[in-house]
Amino acid sequence: MKVMVVIARILLGLMFAFAGFVKVFPVMPMQIPSGDAGTMMSLMMGHKWMLLYGLVELASGLMLLAGRFVPLGLTLLAAMIVNIVLFGTTLAPQGLPAGLVLGVLELFLVYAYRASFAGIFAANAKPTS
Repeated sequence: MKVMVVIARILLGLMFAFAGFVKVFPVMPMQIPSGDAGTMMSLMMGHKWMLLYGLVELASGLMLLAGRFVPLGLTLLAAMIVNIVLFGTTLAPQGLPAGLVLGVLELFLVYAYRASFAGIFAANAKPTS
C-alpha cells in the first residue's frame, strides 16, 4: 500500500507541477480549443485566472512531490480537479478521461491520508477556545 501511495503521489504531483509550471512560465504556446471551451479559456487567460490556477497547481504539485503538506496540497487540488472534470463534462469532452484519472488518483490519496482529514468530516465540530 505504501508503494502505491508514493506512486500515486508522485504521478499526481508531476502532472500538476508540470501543468502549473507551463501556466506560470509559458515555455510553450498553449493551444486554445475552438468553440465555447476556447472562449472560456481566452477569458481565463485574459483575466489572469490561468496564472492563479498555475500558481495553485505548481505549489500543490510541489507539495505532493516533496511529501510535505500533502493533505494541504490534496485539498487545494480537489477544487482544481472538480473544475477540470466539470470543464471536460460541459465544454471539452476530449479532456474528460484525463480529469477522471486525476480524480481517481486524488480520491485514492485522500483515502490514504484519511486520518489527516478526520476533522473535516466531524458532524458536530466545535471551535477551539
